[in-house]
Amino acid sequence: MKTRALLLLLVTLAFGAAPFLTPPFRGYDPSMFPVQIARPSIQPAGFAFGIWSVIYLWLFAHAVLGVAKHGLSPAWDRPRLALTLAVGLGSAWLSIAPVAPIAATVVIWIMAASALAAFVQADTETDRWLLSAPIAILAGWLSAAAAVSTGVVLAGYGAFADTASAATMIGLVLVLATLIQRKKPRMPVYGLTVIWALFGVTVVNWGANPTAAALAASGMALMALTLATLRRA
Repeated sequence: MKTRALLLLLVTLAFGAAPFLTPPFRGYDPSMFPVQIARPSIQPAGFAFGIWSVIYLWLFAHAVLGVAKHGLSPAWDRPRLALTLAVGLGSAWLSIAPVAPIAATVVIWIMAASALAAFVQADTETDRWLLSAPIAILAGWLSAAAAVSTGVVLAGYGAFADTASAATMIGLVLVLATLIQRKKPRMPVYGLTVIWALFGVTVVNWGANPTAAALAASGMALMALTLATLRRA
């Protein structure tokens, strides 16, 4: 257990260092796609990506505390392998994304699946704000980010029109997020993170693509309703 805790701390440090070791990533370069879309509708506003600072710091606190106090705790150890995979791949993702959007999309789905597995495995009662909450925010953001990446690639290769791609991915995120949140009703951080991503999509499309904005806003409302319903249950 202690070895797994140390490994998670190491990959978390690498994950946090990655943005300082790679060029700034502001989305896939439109010139890499046959259909060039300057700003895909599924991509949230820039401010939404500020959540990464919270994710990095919360995961770091989780990893440090895991080594310092919970290296032998079964509850803390249960999600470690899946979380280590998600975070470890995240360390490499920023090097892949600027040059290979399809490969980056595959990798981010593996990251999302791993983070979701870790979240489902995490105990939401034991040390909930330092055990399951950091995993929840990562899983929530990666759920949205994987859909965003897929939507950009689908529109960029002409498989869907831009708005249709955004609508499809918003629907996918809502289905996935609702299923996961119902499995972990005691940890709303996951659903709130998805709402934050949808808020970014709503804001950026408010004037440019009212259809995408309305769909994202509706998604926010549905996710909020899910959280409220689970809280009352």
